[in-house]
Amino acid sequence: MSAHEAIRLVLDTWFPSGLEQADTATHHQVFESWFGGAAPVLPADLAAAAQAGHLDAWGKTAQGRLALILLLDQAPRGHFAGTPQAYAGDPDALQLAEEGLRNGQYDELEHPWEKTFFFLPLAHAEGPDLRERLIRVGAMAEVLAWSAREDLRPLYRFSADQARRHRAVIARFGRYPHRNPILGRLSTIEEADYLAHGELVHRRRPPIAAQLGLQAVGS
Repeated sequence: MSAHEAIRLVLDTWFPSGLEQADTATHHQVFESWFGGAAPVLPADLAAAAQAGHLDAWGKTAQGRLALILLLDQAPRGHFAGTPQAYAGDPDALQLAEEGLRNGQYDELEHPWEKTFFFLPLAHAEGPDLRERLIRVGAMAEVLAWSAREDLRPLYRFSADQARRHRAVIARFGRYPHRNPILGRLSTIEEADYLAHGELVHRRRPPIAAQLGLQAVGS
């Protein structure tokens, strides 16, 4: 398989064909699958190759960099959910996203769903600058919401709201408390109370078609 074919395989797996022309309900269903726990399964062999640094050359193009980000940021969360390996690709995905924002590749992407997954590592990777990165993510998501098709704006406003809510969590705790048990970290008393009684931001689900009074696909 050539690099071009492998990149297309990753992108076509993650982004369903025909999204550009898809109706509102389809977009909501796809968005729900991405962020509701039923995301597509990306090729494990390519994800392992990405983590080993064997696919770094993909970063020469915007589409290749996006595919690489998906393999480092999203694939581990699907393959290793509930284990420390789920976050193993975060530092490399963050570096790729930051570089792509600086070199103009982010701006080359055409669709808001592509841009959303391009900048998500800024919100995922823990670190001392995470609060500032979440401010950037929120601002970028707002821009996408205004530039998106009118019927899709609630989805991208949801992304911006998620960034604001995550920023509040980081401002309060300096890290994502829900990762503590997975990473073997002890929770503070305040974190334990939040995990037991608070509104866990990572469990919020995007607005779905039914909530907006839309017809389901095929109905």
